[in-house]
Amino acid sequence: IPGAVAVVCLVMMTGSLRMQDIIQAQGGMGDMLLSKGHAEDIVAVQQLFYAYLFYHDTHDGPGVASLFTPDGVYWMPPEPGHTHWDGMPAIFAEDKNIMTVRMKRVLHPDAWSQVPLWGTNHVVGNVVVDKASANGDVVVRSRFHMLEMRRDNVRHFAGQYTHHLKKTKKGYVIKLQRVDMTNAQAAYDYVLQVWV
Repeated sequence: IPGAVAVVCLVMMTGSLRMQDIIQAQGGMGDMLLSKGHAEDIVAVQQLFYAYLFYHDTHDGPGVASLFTPDGVYWMPPEPGHTHWDGMPAIFAEDKNIMTVRMKRVLHPDAWSQVPLWGTNHVVGNVVVDKASANGDVVVRSRFHMLEMRRDNVRHFAGQYTHHLKKTKKGYVIKLQRVDMTNAQAAYDYVLQVWV
């Protein structure tokens, strides 16, 4: 109900049911994209995120890797001020090859540390396109929550994704996925085994 009330309030404020008016009233960049005929791009970006999280939560490493460009990078800096991973500490800084190695290690039948039941569950939202290039590439911010269950322990992670997405004939692929965790500086009982 609160979401419905918010939409009604926005419609009353803008006097419009047009999506671009509502997004603009919320302070988003969607108005620029929608007014230039890019509404389908926003949907395509969201579908890419949903596919990524589905592959992740179903332990489909090849599926996750398939959504990255050949030179794509998954990066989790320890603090928001970092601008690059070269020569800097990082929680994760993995290219497609290292992503594949990690998933094979985590899913290997002889990886005894992974034998206890484990899983993840992601939710992503607040998807905002920050920048759209003439070639169709976009920079997108979104918010996430992830629940991780390992043995009998449940951990919660949350933060912001920043994606640099390349537009191809088949749709968008991930050139860079940056993960800024709200609790990146927290002390953990055990290290992160899988991506957030």
